[in-house]
Amino acid sequence: MADTGLRRFSLYRLIPLGLLLVASVIFVLCGGRRYLTFTTLADHRDFLAALAAHGGTLLAAEFILVYFALTALSIPGALIATLVGGFLFGPWLGAIYSLTGATLGATTVFLAARAGLGGLGQQRMPRIRCLLAGFREDAFNYLLVLRLIPVVPFWAVNLAAGVVGMRLASFALATFIGMIPAAFIYAGVGNGLGTLLATGQKPEMHLIFRPNILLPLIGLAVLALVPVIYRHWRGRRRHQPVR
Repeated sequence: MADTGLRRFSLYRLIPLGLLLVASVIFVLCGGRRYLTFTTLADHRDFLAALAAHGGTLLAAEFILVYFALTALSIPGALIATLVGGFLFGPWLGAIYSLTGATLGATTVFLAARAGLGGLGQQRMPRIRCLLAGFREDAFNYLLVLRLIPVVPFWAVNLAAGVVGMRLASFALATFIGMIPAAFIYAGVGNGLGTLLATGQKPEMHLIFRPNILLPLIGLAVLALVPVIYRHWRGRRRHQPVR
């Protein structure tokens, strides 16, 4: 397969990314973000309880579709959506449905970015092309770290992975695996959302940054980087002159 940096740039390649951007702007201008707040959840407590009581395959499919749309449009609100998933389907199914929708949405942004911006300008910059080739070799590990410790905006990671030309399978797998801890944590909180709403309390939205949760995630991130560090160490040893 030809390197993405060698493809001729065309404005047509930006159409998928442009459509996502336009749809996102329309969503915001129409006031869609007001539905992604805890206050809105409290106001619609009875409606959510009725949905949870009925459940069913159709509701699960609709939830995944909504989560996919929010992620594909890069709309902040994943935590609220995951809480709702835990409330509607319980901690296990809520987490799995959230992971499915988030992975599909993130992959859509990634593919749009890779099609429109992948390898842009690299054909005249061999050093950058060489650097990105080395990054892509360990891209799965780097992305896994960024998913485990969400210090970089989710949408920015999706775009960056597309720009560097990461492989689709590696992106989707690292995204799904890396989001598992946060998905189960917040779906578990969402499972008790009814009690919180009834008492007027708010869930802790930055729960994942508690030391007892963050430190194990940092440990997993370090483990994800061990193969990268080892490969670089072995490569340096191989190129050292023999005495």
